[in-house]
Amino acid sequence: MTRYGIRTLLVLSIALFCSSLLATEMQFSGTLVEPPPCTINNDQTIMVPFGDSVGVNRVDGVNYRQPVDYRLTCDITSLQEGLTLVLSTTDPASYDPAAVNTNITGLGIRLIVDGAPAVFDTPMPVTVGEPTPVIDAVPVKAPGASLKEGAFTATATLKVVYQ
Repeated sequence: MTRYGIRTLLVLSIALFCSSLLATEMQFSGTLVEPPPCTINNDQTIMVPFGDSVGVNRVDGVNYRQPVDYRLTCDITSLQEGLTLVLSTTDPASYDPAAVNTNITGLGIRLIVDGAPAVFDTPMPVTVGEPTPVIDAVPVKAPGASLKEGAFTATATLKVVYQ
């Protein structure tokens, strides 16, 4: 083989090798959807009144249990899969993982979801048109606490999340 023939063969070999390294296109597709317009309690604060006669010596995590009366309303024409409710708090009680602290030292409000202690920041699946999770609230006290008389308040957040 001549020097010219070896050079041509080498160029052809490189061209064939490079052609096997050619890239191909990738296509990506999907559908953007907007979360269904939902509101909880018509965007009003959910009030859970325990009344004016909660006995400081009768707070035991059973007495004074109240339902958390709320309403989830969504546009039923929108996609509803992946809809959840999430309970959260910025002031959890150190002695009860399902409770939020009140302004009274040693007093908390335990949240109960469908009969079990709430787990904060955990999505609860929701199907619009079916009963939403049942949430109850009940006063609890820290072990060994002596509660002082007075008005109490606590705050938690209930939000609807679309995943």
